[in-house]
Amino acid sequence: MTVDVPNRAGLTLSGKPMSSPLRNVRSLARQMVDYFVENVAACGTLPGDAISGDITAITRTNLEFAVAMLDGHNIPAQTKKLEAAAAQWAREGVPIDTIQHAIHEGFLMGLDLVVSGTAPRRATPLDAASEGPVAFTDYENLLSGTRLVVEMLDTMTTTISKAYVRELRAVVSEHHTAVHTLTSALLAGKSTSTMARECGIEILDAYVVLAVSIPPHPDERNPLLDGKVVARRKLRRIQARLADLCEDAALSLLSVDGGTILLPADCFDAQGYARLISELSGAARTPITAALIEASPDAIPDAADQAHELLDMVARLHCEPGLYRFDDLALEYQLTRPGPGREYLGALLDPLDEHPELLQTLRVHIANNLHRARTARTLHIHTNTIDYRLKRIAQLTGFDPTEASGLWYLRSALVARSYQTNRDQLQRSGTRSVKRPRAFHADSAQGSVRP
Repeated sequence: MTVDVPNRAGLTLSGKPMSSPLRNVRSLARQMVDYFVENVAACGTLPGDAISGDITAITRTNLEFAVAMLDGHNIPAQTKKLEAAAAQWAREGVPIDTIQHAIHEGFLMGLDLVVSGTAPRRATPLDAASEGPVAFTDYENLLSGTRLVVEMLDTMTTTISKAYVRELRAVVSEHHTAVHTLTSALLAGKSTSTMARECGIEILDAYVVLAVSIPPHPDERNPLLDGKVVARRKLRRIQARLADLCEDAALSLLSVDGGTILLPADCFDAQGYARLISELSGAARTPITAALIEASPDAIPDAADQAHELLDMVARLHCEPGLYRFDDLALEYQLTRPGPGREYLGALLDPLDEHPELLQTLRVHIANNLHRARTARTLHIHTNTIDYRLKRIAQLTGFDPTEASGLWYLRSALVARSYQTNRDQLQRSGTRSVKRPRAFHADSAQGSVRP
């Protein structure tokens, strides 16, 4: 942004240029910076070289800017300096509120200096008429100067804010690209120390691999709303919360439906990862499910495949949302491996094929951790009906779901059957089995998904 102000006569006060108290730019800049350090809290935490270098330099630029405008000169060069300084602050992480607060404090100091030589009582048109043309000119110039101060403040804050935001977006984009590149390489087993240095991200000794499933937000199905916009907002909230909780340590490839997150192995304690998924669910405003596997950098590709297989199994079993580890599902995972054992277990439920309501009741009852009342509410039936159906399942299959041994076989059969059913459906449709993707490439700004 540049500002082109036509040349005009400079403003005076008491017969002197209004800019006179501001002309000793170097000395005044040092005084202002000392004041900032002592009175603006965030400025006191900046490194010494930043205070003596960048902060002092831009304070001088602001003073030159003010002097030029008060003297009626054009100011494009000064606004260019402001844009460059704001971009540098954004890249170095100087908070925008600190910058704006310092500017306003500087304006107050400068305004005090400009009006310090005037009478303490504010002049009025009546006073001006009685005191002569000089007093009236001072009054008009003071009004013009006040308007000019507001104009200068508007120009400075607008210039700095636009340049700051533009540079911040570029920095975020660069970081997003670097994270995307390194995460993709780690998941593909192609990461190198050279690539990590180029991305500016260190490769750690151990990671936690999270396979994540993000269900649709209820508003995505609202015909009165744009479902894609709702989904993109959901994703942005998740990504923002992830960055807050993990302090930018997370490497993620997420779409509106899910994906993969890589975290340092020591990022959280044993319970911290469950809390993380709970926090992300809160940000998404919909319950998220995740599967966790720990791995070294070289083992990340296999760990990601295994984590997504676990996640797929959780979905097939209709488990409640939350975090699942391999230890939680080791038995179920083994039951999904191809072989005669899986075929035998899957066939145990064949007698229920002609009674789909019984199969549904068994699946929901196990997913609800054998909670009869909850199962009844889910299926919108009476608890006595649940008891009746469980007895019928025992009669037809020979395994009683109310006993530990029978429940073990029936649960195992559900696991095996879910994979057998999927395979049979694929064979009937002539479709080849497709390996579940371990990650999604998502454009966080647009929410588009590219396989």
